[in-house]
Amino acid sequence: MANIHPSAVVDSGARIGNNVRIGPYCIIGADVDIGDDCELVSHVVVAGRTQIGARTRLFPFASVGHQPQDLKYHGERSTLVIGTDCLIREGVTINPGTEGGGMKTVIGDHCAFLANSHVGHDCHVGSHVILSNNVMLAGHVTVGDHVIIGGGAAVIQFSRVGSHAFVGGLSGLESDLIPYGTALGNRAYLGGLNIVGLQRRGFRREEIHELRRAYRMLFANEGTLLERVEDVAAAFPEARLVTEVLTFIREAGKRSICVPRDGRET
Repeated sequence: MANIHPSAVVDSGARIGNNVRIGPYCIIGADVDIGDDCELVSHVVVAGRTQIGARTRLFPFASVGHQPQDLKYHGERSTLVIGTDCLIREGVTINPGTEGGGMKTVIGDHCAFLANSHVGHDCHVGSHVILSNNVMLAGHVTVGDHVIIGGGAAVIQFSRVGSHAFVGGLSGLESDLIPYGTALGNRAYLGGLNIVGLQRRGFRREEIHELRRAYRMLFANEGTLLERVEDVAAAFPEARLVTEVLTFIREAGKRSICVPRDGRET
């Protein structure tokens, strides 16, 4: 049974799970599905065709599921899916999908969206992702698992951020960031590998050393990037982390690959 504050407005069509706590002045729309054990602290608005997974917590003035900030949106019944065990702090905005982007925005499990961060329409965000305060994801951005994006950073539309990558605070990322990479600056450049993140998440020392050697080959000055990709594939045929990076580059989205600048490589 849910615990709903008398001042909250919950549409009769909304589906509210067991042990959900809905605090003062929250507003829940008709097509909203809130999973078991969620908490809406106060002044939270959840609209549209939005599904929120179990044990997710939403803090005051979060605005989830409202009409996308896309001038081409014309009222299509798109959706927003948020996974389990997520943390959505004060002032966070998360928009649903659009017809031009597959009709769906998807958030994984165990994500943390800190104060005033924004997830645009048609984004696909993996699990265990952290968006620090004031981070902005434009529409159609793809973010892999275990990514951390520092405060005030912005990611341009259609960019991809590979798994276990790190984007430094106040960076402006307008390219695809490889898995395990670090992006820094405005406009952002590839500043090396996320060695600290790899170590914290228990990757083996041998895997990290392989990845570092492959990184140096990939972003050397000789030949084109695609030629170096094939060279690295031949040199590291069984290296799991290296293969993931190569696959990411070969899949080539709408943006170029974020590369080092001024000789700053690790």
